[in-house]
Amino acid sequence: MSLDLTADLPDLLMAITDIESVSGNEGPLADAVGAALSALPHLTVDRDGDALVARTTQGKGTRVVIAGHLDTVPVASNLPSWREGDRIHGRGTCDMKGGVAVMLAAAAELVAPRHDVTWIFYDNEEVEAVRNGLGRLSRTRPELISGDFAVLMEPTGARIEGGCQGTLRFEVTARGTAAHSARAWLGHNAIHDAGVLLRTLADHEPRIVEVDGLEYREGLNAVGITGGIAGNVIPDQCTITVNFRFAPDRSLEDAKEYCRALFPGHELVFTDESPAARPGLDRPAAAEFLAAVGGEPRAKYGWTDVARFSALGVPAVNFGPADPGKAHTDDEFCPVADLHTCHDALLRWLG
Repeated sequence: MSLDLTADLPDLLMAITDIESVSGNEGPLADAVGAALSALPHLTVDRDGDALVARTTQGKGTRVVIAGHLDTVPVASNLPSWREGDRIHGRGTCDMKGGVAVMLAAAAELVAPRHDVTWIFYDNEEVEAVRNGLGRLSRTRPELISGDFAVLMEPTGARIEGGCQGTLRFEVTARGTAAHSARAWLGHNAIHDAGVLLRTLADHEPRIVEVDGLEYREGLNAVGITGGIAGNVIPDQCTITVNFRFAPDRSLEDAKEYCRALFPGHELVFTDESPAARPGLDRPAAAEFLAAVGGEPRAKYGWTDVARFSALGVPAVNFGPADPGKAHTDDEFCPVADLHTCHDALLRWLG
C-alpha cells in the first residue's frame, strides 16, 4: 500500500493506521513509509531493519531530531480505522500513528527547514527494551540519530512534556529463621520484620525538584510483596518489590545510591532500570520550539524513549497528538484538531 504524504492529515492517518503493524510486524508499514520518504529529493533515507532514518543535509549548523515508533499493541477488533466526527478511531491512532502522520506530512513539506532535521520512524517500542529499534540505532548507528535537540511525538494531548522520569525496580528482603508455628520462639518471623521496611516506604517524603524550569515529583513505592512457606511455618524471608521514579537531575547510579541509603544493612537487588532524561529547555532550539508551540510545558511523569536521546547527550521533549490516557485502549482515537495543532507547530518551528 502506498502513502500519499500530501493527503489531508485525517486521511493520511487512516491510511497509516490501516497498515497493521503490531510489534514484530512493522515490515509492510516500514516499506510504505520508506517508499514515500525516498521519493522526496531533499531527504537522505537509511533503513536499519524496520527502522527508517530520513535526514536533510543542508549545512544548517544545528540539527533537530523528530522521532516516532511505527508499531502498536495487538489489535482488538479496532481495525480498519474509522472516523466519527472530529475523531479518528482505530488501533494505534493515539499511540502513536497520529504522531507518525504529522511527521510524514511535515517531512514532505519542510524542503528547506530552519535547522537540519532527522526524522526517525522505528520499530518495536511496545515490547521489551532489548528489541527497541531506537535503542538498536543508538547502539549501532548513533551518528544517524545525533542532534542538538529532539522531539518524541508520543501522545501528549498536543502539549509539551519535557524530558522524563527515570525508573528503578528493586527487591529488598527481610530475613528470619524458619520454625514450626507451634514453636514460634524457635524461629524468627521475617514477615514481621518486613514491617520496618514498609514503614520506611510509607514515611518516605517524595522529593519535588525543578529541572530546566519544569517541576518533577519523585515517588518511592512498594509494588509487590512475597513471603511465607506454609500455613504452619514461621517464614524465613519476606521480599518487597519497590519502584523508584526519580527526577532527571539524578543519574542511575545516584538513584541507586539513594535507595541503598534508605535501607542500610540490606542488599538491594535491582531488577529493572532506565535512566531519566533532561528536557533541555534552555537550549536555543528548544526555546524556538517552545515559542512555536505555545502553552505552558509540563514535566513528563513516566519513562519514554526521550531517555535514549538523553543518554547520547541530546535533550528531548515529548509532543504529539491525542490523549495518552487513550493509548492501548479498545476505543483508542486521535482528535483531528490535535493533528493540525502538532503539524502547524512543527511548520512554525522549522519553516
